[in-house]
Amino acid sequence: MTETQTLERPVEAKAKYNLIDCDIHPSMKTPAELHPYLAQRWKDHLATYGGHTRQGLAETLSHPRMVPEVSRVDSWPPTGGPPGSDLPFLREQHLDGLGIDIGVLVPLRFNASGQRHPDFAVALATALNDWQLGKFLEPEPRLRGSIIVTQEDPASAVAEINRRASDKRFAQVLLPPRSIEPLGKRRHWSIFEAAVGHGLPISLHVGGVGGHPATGAGWPSYYIEEHHSQVQTMQAGIASLIFEGVFESFPELKVSFVEGGFSWVPAFGWRMDKAWSTMRDEVPHVKRPPSEYLRRNIWFTTQPMEEPNPAKNLTDTLKWIGTDRLMFSTDYPHWDFDDPRYAFKIPLTAAEKAAIFAGNAVNFYGLN
Repeated sequence: MTETQTLERPVEAKAKYNLIDCDIHPSMKTPAELHPYLAQRWKDHLATYGGHTRQGLAETLSHPRMVPEVSRVDSWPPTGGPPGSDLPFLREQHLDGLGIDIGVLVPLRFNASGQRHPDFAVALATALNDWQLGKFLEPEPRLRGSIIVTQEDPASAVAEINRRASDKRFAQVLLPPRSIEPLGKRRHWSIFEAAVGHGLPISLHVGGVGGHPATGAGWPSYYIEEHHSQVQTMQAGIASLIFEGVFESFPELKVSFVEGGFSWVPAFGWRMDKAWSTMRDEVPHVKRPPSEYLRRNIWFTTQPMEEPNPAKNLTDTLKWIGTDRLMFSTDYPHWDFDDPRYAFKIPLTAAEKAAIFAGNAVNFYGLN
């Protein structure tokens, strides 16, 4: 090297995304917001009959009324309406306020899969997708939608996936984990095939109105029991997907489990591995230990953030799960919202932060 030559250090490329929120709950100011996206027949149906779900009092939610709309006190828009219903306020308070690059919408109300009337369920799913586009996705490019489908009517679900898949404003297919039958049953496989064919991941957010009790032993007495039963639902869904052979038949399928926690995942994987080592002859189509499918095909979100005592135990949990399988979420505007600035009570390396807060979601959703 001569005196005039200098050794230039390579410039590290700046990440395109620094913060991706995988769980934002939009809402309607009134149910009439859906009317422009429904045929007159279904507007009349809503006015005369309303929804007819497989679970009584399903619209009351599974949370106590300690906070109206299960939401933060400061999330009510000054213009009126429930939290999550005013895009300018959502933009100001949440997207701009926290510097969110991409936010994924997860609509929870007007559950299409839980409707008993099959034709109304299809119309509702289509309307909800059009509503996401018209109210949120078209005016705000930082938001991505979830394709709502009729899980219990796979043919219609596939048709809706095919209709929306080319629109990159939709990031995933949304399914409720509480369904009539376990998720891995073959009646649902055409949905998985369609998702994989279009390069779309599937997301399961806690909840659903499949008509069955929240626990395997029946209906619980208290809200706190039902709240904890969400973990059982997630575990049942994962076990069904693995042991029914879904991930062996669709090795490229990506599935995320949202708002069900994650500290239980390592022990659940170990337990499934032990059972599989003893009874694998019953499921010869499951060709590898269940924990390998967990690590290959399944992602989890951070909210509700686990807070063990001592906090350092969370470090081991993250290593067992794999920091490449955890995506950040806030659950905005709900009361147990997690702020990205304070969510983790343990130190993370720069690489772990980059992966959890954005990089893993980029890989999961296939973002450019």
